[in-house]
Amino acid sequence: MMNVELDNYPHRRFNPLTNSWVLCSPHRTKRPWQGQQETLEDKLIPEHDSQCYLCPRNSRANGNLNPNYSNTFVFDNDYAALISNQPKSFIDKNDNDDDESNRSSLLKVESVRGECKVICFSPKHNITIAEMTEEDIIHVIQTWTKIYQNSFSIPFINYVQIFENKGSIMGCSNPHPHCQVWSSESIPEEPSKELKSMTKYYEKNNSCLLCDYVKLEGNSLKSSDKSSQQSIQQSIQQSSQQSSQQSRIVYENNSFICVVPFWAIWPYETMIISKSHITNLDELEKVENGQKDLSNIIRNITCRYDNIFQCSFPYSMGIHQAPVDNMNHSHDSHLHLHFYPPLLRSPTIKKFLVGYELFAEPQRDITPEYAASILRKCSEIHYKNSIHIAQG
Repeated sequence: MMNVELDNYPHRRFNPLTNSWVLCSPHRTKRPWQGQQETLEDKLIPEHDSQCYLCPRNSRANGNLNPNYSNTFVFDNDYAALISNQPKSFIDKNDNDDDESNRSSLLKVESVRGECKVICFSPKHNITIAEMTEEDIIHVIQTWTKIYQNSFSIPFINYVQIFENKGSIMGCSNPHPHCQVWSSESIPEEPSKELKSMTKYYEKNNSCLLCDYVKLEGNSLKSSDKSSQQSIQQSIQQSSQQSSQQSRIVYENNSFICVVPFWAIWPYETMIISKSHITNLDELEKVENGQKDLSNIIRNITCRYDNIFQCSFPYSMGIHQAPVDNMNHSHDSHLHLHFYPPLLRSPTIKKFLVGYELFAEPQRDITPEYAASILRKCSEIHYKNSIHIAQG
């Protein structure tokens, strides 16, 4: 299948990370839009909001007073989805296979303990991570890493999910720059799918799926890696990969690569993937300038996002890394970040996962290659700073 055909005709693309397919329908970009349009969040936001429960020196919902913090600030979520202090009787009852309520294979229940934390990125209420300095983003990465490290000492925690919802249309209830960390006893569904796929791939090819994918996208395989290249190409349709292999790369530095994945679902979805085979944030210390390079590429892609439509670009971001269950995950884990932004053709039109996507399989209109070309054209200088430079 030639690249020009991929740009014009419906086709399916395979996601080897989740063992699933996505329908790509590039011809649909010509259809008119009369559906819902979002409202732009363009109101002036103060640097400190006295009504914000995340700003320094303000009271939170539980009455606790925030400190006068200067970079990141971490606290236990006042409305946690997971709790650690469940009654032992409830845990024993729901984890007992002989219990009458669990005898049916159709009606299963298991208890789950966990902890939920909130991380404020900055004391400033009116900025986003796209507008922060790389030095400030390093503080955020160090905070993520510390929470991940500390989770190994909590016996019932097996997985740490770090995520950010940016923008009200992504369900974010407060514009103050922040993310959440949900640490759970169970390994959640999405990372579990990836762990299984990575394991299966390694057992078949004796190599890491994402290491091979990074090499394929970067077109930098050595002759000794040809067998690995062949296996990953077959898994995501060899013929369509051979042309324009770098067309999905948005940005890269010495340690990380940012791509619109071949199997992307969301219009401008991206992945940040470590070029080195490291399994978690803590292993960034093994990579020269690892934290610095991760900070650089996070700032770069979030800035490009904002510059697409010159707005604060909404997204959900999540970090996938090795579980903290004290098992060996060198073969089934590879540090990477997912960005899922919903905006499609303007700052007011977003993609909905409904209808066919709920009942059949995910579908996208613009091709990942086209999305990557748009992101590459976007400036690395935030549009707000460009305006200030022009006015100055």
